[in-house]
Amino acid sequence: MPSPAIAALEAAQLPYRLVSRGEVGSLAEAAAAQGVAVADVVKTIVVRRGADDHLFVLTPGDRVVSWPKLRALLGVQRLSMPDAAGARAATGYERGTITPFGASTAWPVIADERLRGREISLGAGERGLAIAADADAVIAALDATVADVTDPQPTR
Repeated sequence: MPSPAIAALEAAQLPYRLVSRGEVGSLAEAAAAQGVAVADVVKTIVVRRGADDHLFVLTPGDRVVSWPKLRALLGVQRLSMPDAAGARAATGYERGTITPFGASTAWPVIADERLRGREISLGAGERGLAIAADADAVIAALDATVADVTDPQPTR
């Protein structure tokens, strides 16, 4: 029986490749295991707008959510990220496996504009697996809003 994410991809008739990357400890390790650039590994960020009101933000791996840009886009003053238990309750997935595909609730999706026009790697709903797919097809399948909602990853 396929995972909820794979079942949702199949139902959407979205062409994808399943990529086994094994256990990884970081986004850079995930990119290396898949042989792709860090920017092509998409992070699915769960954002809480209010009680039982969440959304997914898809960001390139080399960027972070710009909270001021996201608040302006949504027309809200406050946003937060749920803790691990809250993210699981909102999505049905554990952190590190979260994907909009097959989530327990089909929350709205916002995709950073930098994802367009390339192949991306996205969580497949279980540890050690990812999907590779055309970003534009993913955006269309999720009916995602595309906007500039990220900033460069801060240097440490």
